[in-house]
Amino acid sequence: MNIVIKKYSTPLITGLFIVSAVSGTALFFHWMPGMFHSMHTWLSMVLLLPFFMHMWRNWSQFLLYFRNKTMIVACMASLVAAGAFMLTTGHKGGNPAARVFPVLTHAPLTDLAPLLHVSPDELGARLMQDGYTVHSTSETLEQIASRSGQSASDELLKILPQHSGNDHKHSHAKPS
Repeated sequence: MNIVIKKYSTPLITGLFIVSAVSGTALFFHWMPGMFHSMHTWLSMVLLLPFFMHMWRNWSQFLLYFRNKTMIVACMASLVAAGAFMLTTGHKGGNPAARVFPVLTHAPLTDLAPLLHVSPDELGARLMQDGYTVHSTSETLEQIASRSGQSASDELLKILPQHSGNDHKHSHAKPS
């Protein structure tokens, strides 16, 4: 096992770090995120294995770095920077749909329809075609779906416009 660690840990760390650096840079500049996001996430996780193998093999030499204040200062600065990002990014992370869906499902059809590029009456008609009873365009998807014992989030997914592919480019065109 020791020969495998000695022979492969540093080359794997180097190769996977290059992949992580390139994909991370692409993500930072929003260049083809659909192509780079999964690669960056998964291969960065794979990078941990050879890193830990390398650390295990060189543990005694690694500990010598802590005799120098430079290592302690660098580690503390890294932790402070990480903490600052965690405290100031302004969101909890996770899937943004988890925060957006309740806003959309609790909006009256009169407010939701323009986001879907239809009139409130057209939206009401689409919902009735799906088997829902719509009394008024001032109702919310939540009210309409719960009256039928259905999920408002599921219905929202059905009525959202469908786009093909993973085109993440931002459009500057104004909606009609």
